[in-house]
Amino acid sequence: MNFTFGAHEIAINMASSAQLLAEIRRRFDAGEGFALATINLDHLVKLRADADFARIYAAQDLIVADGRPVVALSRLARRPVELLPGSDLVRPLARVAAEEGVPVAFVGSHEAALADARRILEAEIPGLSVAYAKAPAMGFDPDGAEAGAILADLRASGARLCFLALGAPKQERLALRGRQEVPGVGFASVGAGIDFIGGHQVRAPLWMRRVGLEWLWRALGDPVRLGPRYAKCAAILPGQTLRALRLRSRAE
Repeated sequence: MNFTFGAHEIAINMASSAQLLAEIRRRFDAGEGFALATINLDHLVKLRADADFARIYAAQDLIVADGRPVVALSRLARRPVELLPGSDLVRPLARVAAEEGVPVAFVGSHEAALADARRILEAEIPGLSVAYAKAPAMGFDPDGAEAGAILADLRASGARLCFLALGAPKQERLALRGRQEVPGVGFASVGAGIDFIGGHQVRAPLWMRRVGLEWLWRALGDPVRLGPRYAKCAAILPGQTLRALRLRSRAE
């Protein structure tokens, strides 16, 4: 499944959890870094409005589907992919890192959330080593001096998997910069995934996630900020549906 924004084509190239984890393990074994992004409707809205973000997203190494609408579009286009939210990837990726002897790092969120995530994950996952954790200052610029210092510290720490909890587009921008400055590190953009682990944000109940209503849970919790965001997401669905139908016709 792919999306085109101007000159940039963005492909969901990791269609399943098994494929993703096998590729991550291969890259750990080979000493290769990566940038992992999780595309959803909010990202599609941002990508339409920001050509530079589209450039950055197209340069990510691994892209998975984060959001049931994206999965539904892939099925409609007869290019089905598995639902792999960033929030659900932290633990599986951390387990692979522990099994491969790869130290991990957290960048983003705030100090209390990072400390709780570290404590919980190290207790849950035998052999997991958190080598570095940093909550950037308010107004963090992924192209600025603080980001450069974080990447230098990350290199010195020996971590080879870095979870980014900065939100889009900051986390994807930092991941791309990190691919250039610390090429042996894998960067996984996981949004609120770190906050959920320590309970600093409360995720929707499992039944709501299973029926595709996690967006409603989040919107009700922060209607002023998320209401307009989800309205923009809904507005692009008709066009994306038509595009998926065109892709389907080509596959038939």
